[in-house]
Amino acid sequence: MLTAFLACVMLSFGLGATSAWAEGEALQGTLTNNGAPVAGVKIKASTQDGAPAGEATSDEQGKWSIPVTGPGTYKVELDVASLPSGVGLTNNRPVLPTVTVADGQLRNVLFPLGAAGTTGGSGNNQPGTKTEGSSSFDRVADLLYSGLHFALIIALAALGISLIFGTTGLTNFAHGEMVTLGGLITFLFNVTIGMPLVLSGIISVAIGAALGYFQDRAFWGWLRKRRTNLVTMMIISIGLSLLIRYVFLYFFGGESRNFADYNAQAGVQYGPFLIAPKNLIADGIALVVLAAVSFALVGTRLGKATRAVADNPALAAASGINVDRIIRLVWTIGGGLAALSGVILGAFQGVGFQMGFQILLLIFAAVTLGGFGTAWGALLGSLVIGLFIQLSTLWIPTELKSVGALGVLIVILLFRPQGILGRRARIG
Repeated sequence: MLTAFLACVMLSFGLGATSAWAEGEALQGTLTNNGAPVAGVKIKASTQDGAPAGEATSDEQGKWSIPVTGPGTYKVELDVASLPSGVGLTNNRPVLPTVTVADGQLRNVLFPLGAAGTTGGSGNNQPGTKTEGSSSFDRVADLLYSGLHFALIIALAALGISLIFGTTGLTNFAHGEMVTLGGLITFLFNVTIGMPLVLSGIISVAIGAALGYFQDRAFWGWLRKRRTNLVTMMIISIGLSLLIRYVFLYFFGGESRNFADYNAQAGVQYGPFLIAPKNLIADGIALVVLAAVSFALVGTRLGKATRAVADNPALAAASGINVDRIIRLVWTIGGGLAALSGVILGAFQGVGFQMGFQILLLIFAAVTLGGFGTAWGALLGSLVIGLFIQLSTLWIPTELKSVGALGVLIVILLFRPQGILGRRARIG
């Protein structure tokens, strides 16, 4: 409840009480040549099976927009013949075959223009945008990087939820809303207030960590003291998740929006990989944070105390460890990690009121696959899920990629129910 209250205050401060619902999905962009708008250029979109999805022509400001029928993956093509004389694509890639549109998202697509005949290392703001003539190796390389990037986003949230489960036994379905909160707070400070994205992200992570601490102190800790059973607490977390999600919808609206900074950033070619610099920096931050938390769990006294509480809370308390303090620390770390996951996810695909809920099942899949309550298991499970989701599109339709990942989860758990790194538990 505390999380919902603070979220309402912060969102209403910057966004106002608006109840706008989703306006629908669309592909959009702005064509410019050295800062000058380029008008009259034709853009068309189609679905992955080749069905036309719409077309548009850039206006006097260089802007174009193609409403699409729903979320999914589309192919977007710029008609090179319609470009003005002397203007060309600097990356020689008029066809973007894998542009993903989320539910309610207004997806920005970048076609970098310059003097005809020039080339440069640039591309769309998301990996996986090669021409139809690209080799299958290039497509695999793009999907491999995209899978690793998505795996790091999942891993940040999965590590937090795994630590919380390991120390309290609670399966927290409201954790996805902490991911969403990270993206929304960053949007509030970056877009509404006008702060730089990096500073907005740092503030968001700090607020996420603080809310993690206070929600355990004021709510979950109180339920533990009343000896509320774990099934009841899990059901409460589901209700809390629904409440917070619709609070977000009321204040933020149903449409997907983008941060003000690094919105449609051109990609840079690194060998076979086409990577937007913002994604590369986000990957570095995620790796450093994951490594720091993992090291702290192994090499510090607090980490050892956390592992002791996860193994046997009663024995840990008898040996002088303040169990409530350790659990509160875990909630603080979990809240900060979830918020950071939301910041990176928002920069990757845009911010929406249910962005955390949309990946919650994948987070649980990663934690379950790696082994519930194990930090290393959460990281390994996230890597498997992230890579399989992207690479599976080489053989199955894009719309089924999450289904395929969950299918692999079921198959693995049939042979190893405790997960890859989980320990067998005696029942009865």
